Amino acid sequence: MASETGTESAGRSSTVRRRLLAERLSSAGLALAALFAIGLFALVVAILVWESAPILAEQPLSELLLSSNWNPAQGEFGFLPAIVGTLYVTGISMAIGIPLALLSAIYLAEYADGRTQTLLASFIDVLAAVPGVVFGLIGLIVVVPFVGDYLAPALGVQSTGLGILTASLVLSIIVVPYMVSLTVESLEALPDELRESALALGMTKWGMIRGVLLRAAGPGILSAILLGFGRAFGATMAVVMVIGGMTALPDSVFEPGQTLSTLIVNDFGELMSVPTTQSALIFVGLMLLVIVWTFNLGAMLLRRRLERRWQY
Repeated sequence: MASETGTESAGRSSTVRRRLLAERLSSAGLALAALFAIGLFALVVAILVWESAPILAEQPLSELLLSSNWNPAQGEFGFLPAIVGTLYVTGISMAIGIPLALLSAIYLAEYADGRTQTLLASFIDVLAAVPGVVFGLIGLIVVVPFVGDYLAPALGVQSTGLGILTASLVLSIIVVPYMVSLTVESLEALPDELRESALALGMTKWGMIRGVLLRAAGPGILSAILLGFGRAFGATMAVVMVIGGMTALPDSVFEPGQTLSTLIVNDFGELMSVPTTQSALIFVGLMLLVIVWTFNLGAMLLRRRLERRWQY
């Protein structure tokens, strides 16, 4: 009897040791995966900084950022037109996309019935999965003629249709599905008790949505907007097809322009032949990485602050 008890105890001890070993191995594997991701990011940054060093050594940073002269053949690498174009395209597309995304998400989460909600949600998911180059083709076929033949003449402006406004319209269509999906998830994650309590206090449904749900889902909605911003800021193929590709400061949104990401694509042919141009374009990539990373870091801190303040 004592021998059987000792055997069972030894068996349990062996099982515990195996579980502890498996736990330690899995923990070590996860830590290695996290370290690999951090190391990969650091490696990318290091390569971009190393390859950007020649252009930074040749021209001051202030001249690169503030000059509007972009002529690699003459050794002029002014990024200001691309920076202004990026701000224009991102700002206009987000200004159009955010209200559309919020209203669409509110309808899907709070007003649409089961079948309609399922149909529309699947349609939006498909839109989010469509490659950007497809939206670029649609932009060439539909949006460019619309802007060039109807919108610009209606406003007394001459335009070929290729330009900053066209790129912004196409980009707003691209970012909306992402923001809608995440906003719907944030609203649907709220407990029904929150809605019932607000309605029990006499609030209308729209008042409940505006005053309670949007506030409670604020951090999630902020994340959705930030994801859309990141998508808009780094979008390349669709934008390069409709923006016109002119590296000059635009006088209006109907003129052709350039963004930081399209600058890399349009001048990629010179990347392999001229070392200074190669360094300049890699520096553009470094700027994109730093701006998006800084924005995401700041947004993460803001989201944590909102989550602490807007607890329900």
